[in-house]
Amino acid sequence: MKVDQKGHTTTIKNTQYKTAEFITKLTHEYNSFKNQNLIIDLSTDKEIVMEDVKSFSELIKKHKKNKKSFVLVTDSIDFNKVPSSITLVPTLLEAHDIIEMEEIERDLGF
Repeated sequence: MKVDQKGHTTTIKNTQYKTAEFITKLTHEYNSFKNQNLIIDLSTDKEIVMEDVKSFSELIKKHKKNKKSFVLVTDSIDFNKVPSSITLVPTLLEAHDIIEMEEIERDLGF
């Protein structure tokens, strides 16, 4: 797991775990990241399936309750089939853009 923090956003890249193991590790270390916007980079896992993406749901719900963004990055999933409660984008640049837009929305009270 590679962690890169810039400002109020932390990017976490899964470098060595299966998705289920990665979620367990991320959940275990969640308190370290709970006050940051999170980008979870899953782009190295080309075998990721929709069920893997959906398994982040509880963590996403918990994080958004704290008024922070949680964005998954992978280009291996059909974006049209992702539930609306999950923010999934194909690139890191788009993830940063989404976080910036969500920060503006929160500042404006949406």
